[in-house]
Amino acid sequence: MWRGAGERRRPAHFSSGGMGLLDGLVDLRSDTVTRPSPEMRRAMAEAEVGDDVYGEDPTVRALEETGAALVGQEAALFVPSGTMGNQVAVLTHTQRGDEVFCEAESHIYYYEVGDIAALAGAQPRPIPGSRGRFTAADLRRAVREPNIHFPRPRLVCLENTHNRAGGTVWRPEEVDAVVAAAHELGLVVHLDGARLFNAAVALGVPAERLARGVDSVMFCLSKGLGAPVGSLLCGPADWIERARKERKRLGGGMRQAGILAAAGLYALRHNVERLAEDHANARWLAGQLARIEGLRVDPGSVETNMVLVGVPGPAAAFSQALKERGVLANPSGPETLRLVTHLDVDRAGCERAVEAFRSVTRELAA
Repeated sequence: MWRGAGERRRPAHFSSGGMGLLDGLVDLRSDTVTRPSPEMRRAMAEAEVGDDVYGEDPTVRALEETGAALVGQEAALFVPSGTMGNQVAVLTHTQRGDEVFCEAESHIYYYEVGDIAALAGAQPRPIPGSRGRFTAADLRRAVREPNIHFPRPRLVCLENTHNRAGGTVWRPEEVDAVVAAAHELGLVVHLDGARLFNAAVALGVPAERLARGVDSVMFCLSKGLGAPVGSLLCGPADWIERARKERKRLGGGMRQAGILAAAGLYALRHNVERLAEDHANARWLAGQLARIEGLRVDPGSVETNMVLVGVPGPAAAFSQALKERGVLANPSGPETLRLVTHLDVDRAGCERAVEAFRSVTRELAA
Protein backbone atom coordinates (compact mmCIF):
# COMPACT_ATOMS: atom_id res chain seq x y z
CA MET A 1 0.00 0.00 0.00
CA TRP A 2 2.76 2.44 0.95
CA ARG A 3 4.97 2.33 -2.14
CA GLY A 4 8.68 2.61 -1.69
CA ALA A 5 8.50 2.86 2.09
CA GLY A 6 11.60 0.76 2.55
CA GLU A 7 13.64 3.13 0.43
CA ARG A 8 12.96 6.25 2.51
CA ARG A 9 15.47 7.61 4.99
CA ARG A 10 14.55 6.36 8.47
CA PRO A 11 14.18 8.91 11.29
CA ALA A 12 16.85 9.18 13.96
CA HIS A 13 16.60 6.79 16.91
CA PHE A 14 16.78 7.71 20.57
CA SER A 15 19.54 10.19 21.18
CA SER A 16 22.58 9.27 23.24
CA GLY A 17 21.83 12.32 25.38
CA GLY A 18 19.09 10.41 27.17
CA MET A 19 16.41 12.99 26.39
CA GLY A 20 13.81 10.22 26.14
CA LEU A 21 12.36 11.35 22.80
CA LEU A 22 13.11 10.62 19.17
CA ASP A 23 15.38 13.47 18.13
CA GLY A 24 14.85 15.05 14.75
CA LEU A 25 11.13 14.26 14.62
CA VAL A 26 8.20 16.65 14.65
CA ASP A 27 6.25 15.11 17.51
CA LEU A 28 2.55 15.98 17.29
CA ARG A 29 1.29 12.96 19.22
CA SER A 30 0.47 14.94 22.37
CA ASP A 31 1.43 17.96 24.43
CA THR A 32 2.68 15.50 27.06
CA VAL A 33 5.91 14.95 25.10
CA THR A 34 7.46 18.34 25.94
CA ARG A 35 10.89 18.47 27.54
CA PRO A 36 11.82 20.83 30.40
CA SER A 37 13.64 23.96 29.32
CA PRO A 38 17.07 24.75 30.81
CA GLU A 39 15.41 27.36 33.02
CA MET A 40 12.87 24.85 34.30
CA ARG A 41 15.62 22.31 34.96
CA ARG A 42 17.52 24.95 36.92
CA ALA A 43 14.47 25.65 39.05
CA MET A 44 14.14 21.93 39.75
CA ALA A 45 17.80 21.58 40.68
CA GLU A 46 17.64 24.50 43.09
CA ALA A 47 14.29 23.63 44.70
CA GLU A 48 14.01 23.63 48.47
CA VAL A 49 12.57 20.27 49.53
CA GLY A 50 11.20 18.33 52.47
CA ASP A 51 9.03 15.26 53.07
CA ASP A 52 5.68 16.03 51.45
CA VAL A 53 3.83 13.14 53.14
CA TYR A 54 4.61 14.93 56.40
CA GLY A 55 3.57 18.22 54.81
CA GLU A 56 7.14 19.51 55.05
CA ASP A 57 8.03 20.28 51.43
CA PRO A 58 7.92 24.08 51.03
CA THR A 59 8.01 24.00 47.24
CA VAL A 60 5.06 21.61 47.06
CA ARG A 61 3.14 23.84 49.46
CA ALA A 62 3.95 26.90 47.32
CA LEU A 63 2.76 25.10 44.19
CA GLU A 64 -0.47 23.98 45.85
CA GLU A 65 -1.22 27.49 47.14
CA THR A 66 -0.47 29.06 43.76
CA GLY A 67 -2.53 26.54 41.82
CA ALA A 68 -5.52 26.71 44.14
CA ALA A 69 -5.62 30.50 43.88
CA LEU A 70 -5.49 30.40 40.08
CA VAL A 71 -8.67 28.30 39.91
CA GLY A 72 -10.45 30.03 42.78
CA GLN A 73 -10.28 27.16 45.27
CA GLU A 74 -9.21 27.06 48.92
CA ALA A 75 -6.60 24.32 48.71
CA ALA A 76 -4.84 21.93 46.35
CA LEU A 77 -3.14 18.55 46.34
CA PHE A 78 -0.11 17.73 44.18
CA VAL A 79 -0.54 14.36 42.45
CA PRO A 80 1.68 12.50 39.98
CA SER A 81 -0.84 12.45 37.12
CA GLY A 82 -4.14 13.75 35.84
CA THR A 83 -5.68 10.29 35.97
CA MET A 84 -4.78 9.99 39.65
CA GLY A 85 -6.18 13.45 40.30
CA ASN A 86 -9.48 12.55 38.64
CA GLN A 87 -9.76 9.24 40.44
CA VAL A 88 -8.86 10.70 43.83
CA ALA A 89 -11.72 13.14 43.20
CA VAL A 90 -14.13 10.31 42.39
CA LEU A 91 -13.03 8.36 45.48
CA THR A 92 -13.45 11.40 47.71
CA HIS A 93 -16.83 12.46 46.33
CA THR A 94 -18.54 9.07 46.08
CA GLN A 95 -19.42 5.89 47.93
CA ARG A 96 -19.53 2.41 46.43
CA GLY A 97 -22.52 1.95 44.17
CA ASP A 98 -22.99 5.65 43.44
CA GLU A 99 -23.71 6.89 39.92
CA VAL A 100 -21.24 9.15 38.10
CA PHE A 101 -22.43 11.19 35.10
CA CYS A 102 -19.92 12.08 32.37
CA GLU A 103 -19.86 12.84 28.66
CA ALA A 104 -19.73 9.64 26.62
CA GLU A 105 -16.30 10.37 25.08
CA SER A 106 -14.75 11.98 28.17
CA HIS A 107 -11.24 11.10 29.30
CA ILE A 108 -12.36 10.00 32.78
CA TYR A 109 -14.65 7.42 31.16
CA TYR A 110 -12.81 6.55 27.93
CA TYR A 111 -9.12 6.56 28.86
CA GLU A 112 -8.78 5.86 32.58
CA VAL A 113 -8.82 2.05 32.56
CA GLY A 114 -12.31 1.69 34.03
CA ASP A 115 -11.13 3.25 37.28
CA ILE A 116 -14.52 4.72 38.23
CA ALA A 117 -15.73 1.15 38.65
CA ALA A 118 -12.45 -0.59 39.49
CA LEU A 119 -11.27 1.79 42.21
CA ALA A 120 -14.32 3.64 43.52
CA GLY A 121 -16.88 0.91 42.88
CA ALA A 122 -19.12 3.55 41.31
CA GLN A 123 -21.15 3.22 38.14
CA PRO A 124 -20.45 5.59 35.24
CA ARG A 125 -23.47 6.83 33.30
CA PRO A 126 -22.31 8.29 29.97
CA ILE A 127 -24.25 11.20 28.49
CA PRO A 128 -23.96 11.59 24.68
CA GLY A 129 -22.78 15.11 23.98
CA SER A 130 -22.05 17.45 21.10
CA ARG A 131 -18.34 18.09 20.56
CA GLY A 132 -17.65 16.94 24.13
CA ARG A 133 -20.32 19.02 25.83
CA PHE A 134 -23.77 18.24 27.20
CA THR A 135 -26.44 20.59 28.49
CA ALA A 136 -28.28 21.07 31.75
CA ALA A 137 -31.33 19.56 30.04
CA ASP A 138 -29.26 16.49 29.04
CA LEU A 139 -28.21 16.05 32.65
CA ARG A 140 -31.77 16.40 33.96
CA ARG A 141 -32.94 13.69 31.54
CA ALA A 142 -30.15 11.36 32.65
CA VAL A 143 -30.86 11.64 36.38
CA ARG A 144 -33.62 9.19 37.33
CA GLU A 145 -36.14 9.50 40.11
CA PRO A 146 -35.23 7.65 43.32
CA ASN A 147 -35.99 3.96 42.98
CA ILE A 148 -34.85 0.85 44.80
CA HIS A 149 -33.50 -0.50 41.50
CA PHE A 150 -31.27 2.49 40.70
CA PRO A 151 -27.90 3.61 42.08
CA ARG A 152 -27.71 6.85 44.01
CA PRO A 153 -26.93 9.72 41.60
CA ARG A 154 -23.96 11.54 43.07
CA LEU A 155 -21.28 13.05 40.81
CA VAL A 156 -21.12 14.95 37.51
CA CYS A 157 -17.78 15.15 35.65
CA LEU A 158 -17.01 17.79 33.01
CA GLU A 159 -13.92 17.95 30.78
CA ASN A 160 -12.49 21.30 29.63
CA THR A 161 -10.90 21.23 27.11
CA HIS A 162 -12.34 18.00 25.72
CA ASN A 163 -9.68 15.64 24.44
CA ARG A 164 -11.52 13.31 22.06
CA ALA A 165 -13.63 16.13 20.64
CA GLY A 166 -10.41 17.81 19.47
CA GLY A 167 -9.62 20.28 22.23
CA THR A 168 -13.06 21.88 22.32
CA VAL A 169 -13.91 24.40 25.01
CA TRP A 170 -16.73 24.63 27.55
CA ARG A 171 -17.71 28.30 27.81
CA PRO A 172 -18.45 29.86 31.20
CA GLU A 173 -22.20 30.05 30.68
CA GLU A 174 -22.29 26.37 29.66
CA VAL A 175 -20.44 25.33 32.80
CA ASP A 176 -22.64 27.58 34.93
CA ALA A 177 -25.84 26.02 33.60
CA VAL A 178 -24.74 22.42 34.17
CA VAL A 179 -23.33 23.19 37.63
CA ALA A 180 -26.56 24.92 38.65
CA ALA A 181 -28.64 21.98 37.43
CA ALA A 182 -26.37 19.47 39.19
CA HIS A 183 -26.58 21.31 42.49
CA GLU A 184 -30.36 21.61 42.21
CA LEU A 185 -30.46 17.83 41.75
CA GLY A 186 -28.31 17.30 44.84
CA LEU A 187 -25.21 16.31 42.87
CA VAL A 188 -21.60 17.48 43.14
CA VAL A 189 -19.46 18.49 40.16
CA HIS A 190 -15.85 17.62 39.36
CA LEU A 191 -14.06 19.42 36.53
CA ASP A 192 -11.39 17.49 34.66
CA GLY A 193 -9.46 20.57 33.60
CA ALA A 194 -6.41 18.73 32.33
CA ARG A 195 -6.05 21.51 29.73
CA LEU A 196 -8.07 24.16 31.59
CA PHE A 197 -5.48 26.87 30.89
CA ASN A 198 -5.78 26.19 27.16
CA ALA A 199 -9.50 26.89 27.50
CA ALA A 200 -8.87 30.03 29.55
CA VAL A 201 -6.36 31.42 27.04
CA ALA A 202 -8.61 30.58 24.09
CA LEU A 203 -11.56 32.39 25.67
CA GLY A 204 -9.53 35.24 27.16
CA VAL A 205 -10.89 34.63 30.66
CA PRO A 206 -9.17 33.67 33.94
CA ALA A 207 -9.05 29.95 34.70
CA GLU A 208 -10.94 30.74 37.90
CA ARG A 209 -13.96 31.79 35.84
CA LEU A 210 -14.13 28.38 34.15
CA ALA A 211 -13.96 26.59 37.52
CA ARG A 212 -16.49 28.80 39.29
CA GLY A 213 -19.09 26.85 41.20
CA VAL A 214 -17.60 23.38 40.73
CA ASP A 215 -16.91 21.27 43.81
CA SER A 216 -13.44 20.19 42.69
CA VAL A 217 -11.14 20.75 39.74
CA MET A 218 -8.02 19.01 38.47
CA PHE A 219 -5.54 20.50 36.01
CA CYS A 220 -2.34 19.09 34.54
CA LEU A 221 1.08 20.71 34.68
CA SER A 222 2.58 18.12 32.33
CA LYS A 223 0.67 18.91 29.14
CA GLY A 224 0.79 22.28 27.37
CA LEU A 225 2.32 23.96 30.42
CA GLY A 226 5.49 21.94 29.82
CA ALA A 227 6.31 20.43 33.23
CA PRO A 228 7.71 16.87 33.12
CA VAL A 229 5.19 15.41 35.58
CA GLY A 230 2.33 16.28 37.90
CA SER A 231 -1.19 17.65 38.29
CA LEU A 232 -3.09 19.58 40.93
CA LEU A 233 -6.43 18.59 42.44
CA CYS A 234 -8.15 21.62 43.95
CA GLY A 235 -11.18 22.14 46.16
CA PRO A 236 -12.33 23.17 49.66
CA ALA A 237 -9.67 22.77 52.35
CA ASP A 238 -11.53 20.11 54.35
CA TRP A 239 -12.29 18.15 51.17
CA ILE A 240 -8.64 18.27 50.11
CA GLU A 241 -7.63 16.79 53.47
CA ARG A 242 -9.91 13.85 52.78
CA ALA A 243 -8.52 13.61 49.25
CA ARG A 244 -5.00 13.45 50.70
CA LYS A 245 -5.83 10.10 52.28
CA GLU A 246 -7.16 8.77 48.97
CA ARG A 247 -3.94 9.89 47.27
CA LYS A 248 -2.00 7.91 49.86
CA ARG A 249 -4.26 4.89 49.30
CA LEU A 250 -3.34 4.96 45.60
CA GLY A 251 0.39 5.26 46.30
CA GLY A 252 0.57 8.91 45.33
CA GLY A 253 2.25 10.18 48.48
CA MET A 254 5.67 11.42 47.36
CA ARG A 255 8.56 12.49 49.54
CA GLN A 256 10.98 15.20 48.38
CA ALA A 257 8.53 16.12 45.66
CA GLY A 258 9.61 19.76 45.58
CA ILE A 259 12.00 18.88 42.76
CA LEU A 260 8.92 18.11 40.65
CA ALA A 261 6.78 20.87 42.13
CA ALA A 262 9.40 23.45 41.14
CA ALA A 263 8.81 22.55 37.50
CA GLY A 264 5.09 23.06 38.02
CA LEU A 265 5.63 26.46 39.63
CA TYR A 266 7.86 27.50 36.75
CA ALA A 267 5.21 26.35 34.28
CA LEU A 268 2.46 28.36 35.96
CA ARG A 269 4.63 31.47 36.10
CA HIS A 270 6.05 31.33 32.56
CA ASN A 271 4.09 29.01 30.26
CA VAL A 272 0.42 29.96 30.51
CA GLU A 273 0.19 32.97 28.17
CA ARG A 274 2.39 31.30 25.57
CA LEU A 275 -0.33 28.66 25.04
CA ALA A 276 -1.75 31.17 22.54
CA GLU A 277 1.21 30.33 20.27
CA ASP A 278 0.19 26.66 20.27
CA HIS A 279 -3.37 27.62 19.37
CA ALA A 280 -2.15 29.82 16.51
CA ASN A 281 0.04 27.00 15.20
CA ALA A 282 -2.87 24.55 15.36
CA ARG A 283 -5.11 26.92 13.38
CA TRP A 284 -2.37 27.46 10.80
CA LEU A 285 -1.76 23.72 10.55
CA ALA A 286 -5.47 23.01 10.05
CA GLY A 287 -5.73 25.67 7.36
CA GLN A 288 -2.79 24.26 5.42
CA LEU A 289 -3.90 20.63 5.71
CA ALA A 290 -7.42 21.52 4.59
CA ARG A 291 -5.91 22.52 1.21
CA ILE A 292 -4.48 19.04 0.60
CA GLU A 293 -6.76 16.91 -1.56
CA GLY A 294 -7.66 13.66 0.17
CA LEU A 295 -7.56 15.02 3.72
CA ARG A 296 -10.65 15.98 5.70
CA VAL A 297 -10.01 18.93 8.02
CA ASP A 298 -12.35 21.59 9.37
CA PRO A 299 -10.23 24.62 10.32
CA GLY A 300 -13.25 26.24 11.95
CA SER A 301 -13.43 23.43 14.50
CA VAL A 302 -9.96 24.18 15.92
CA GLU A 303 -10.47 25.95 19.25
CA THR A 304 -7.19 25.28 21.08
CA ASN A 305 -4.12 23.14 20.31
CA MET A 306 -5.63 20.07 18.63
CA VAL A 307 -6.40 19.28 15.00
CA LEU A 308 -8.40 16.23 13.90
CA VAL A 309 -7.46 15.08 10.40
CA GLY A 310 -9.47 12.60 8.37
CA VAL A 311 -7.12 10.57 6.19
CA PRO A 312 -7.64 8.23 3.23
CA GLY A 313 -7.37 4.69 4.49
CA PRO A 314 -6.40 3.26 7.87
CA ALA A 315 -5.10 5.87 10.30
CA ALA A 316 -2.48 3.49 11.72
CA ALA A 317 -0.91 2.97 8.28
CA PHE A 318 -1.00 6.69 7.52
CA SER A 319 0.63 7.39 10.90
CA GLN A 320 3.43 4.95 10.10
CA ALA A 321 4.02 6.60 6.72
CA LEU A 322 4.25 9.99 8.44
CA LYS A 323 6.76 8.59 10.91
CA GLU A 324 8.95 7.45 8.03
CA ARG A 325 8.96 11.09 6.94
CA GLY A 326 9.88 12.40 10.38
CA VAL A 327 6.44 13.28 11.80
CA LEU A 328 4.67 11.58 14.71
CA ALA A 329 0.87 11.65 14.96
CA ASN A 330 -1.51 9.34 16.82
CA PRO A 331 -4.66 7.74 15.40
CA SER A 332 -7.86 9.02 17.02
CA GLY A 333 -10.23 6.81 15.05
CA PRO A 334 -10.16 4.27 12.21
CA GLU A 335 -9.42 6.99 9.62
CA THR A 336 -8.62 9.98 11.83
CA LEU A 337 -5.37 11.37 13.22
CA ARG A 338 -5.07 13.82 16.10
CA LEU A 339 -2.33 16.47 15.93
CA VAL A 340 -1.42 18.37 19.11
CA THR A 341 0.74 21.49 19.03
CA HIS A 342 2.92 22.41 21.99
CA LEU A 343 5.98 24.41 23.05
CA ASP A 344 8.42 21.98 21.43
CA VAL A 345 6.88 22.38 17.94
CA ASP A 346 7.35 25.76 16.29
CA ARG A 347 5.97 27.03 12.97
CA ALA A 348 8.87 25.45 11.08
CA GLY A 349 7.93 22.09 12.61
CA CYS A 350 4.34 22.61 11.49
CA GLU A 351 5.58 23.33 7.97
CA ARG A 352 7.52 20.04 7.99
CA ALA A 353 4.37 18.25 9.11
CA VAL A 354 2.34 19.73 6.24
CA GLU A 355 4.96 18.58 3.75
CA ALA A 356 4.89 15.07 5.21
CA PHE A 357 1.09 14.92 4.92
CA ARG A 358 1.31 16.19 1.35
CA SER A 359 3.90 13.54 0.48
CA VAL A 360 1.85 10.66 1.91
CA THR A 361 -1.41 11.72 0.27
CA ARG A 362 0.38 12.28 -3.06
CA GLU A 363 1.79 8.76 -2.90
CA LEU A 364 -1.62 7.30 -2.13
CA ALA A 365 -3.15 9.08 -5.11
CA ALA A 366 -0.42 7.90 -7.50
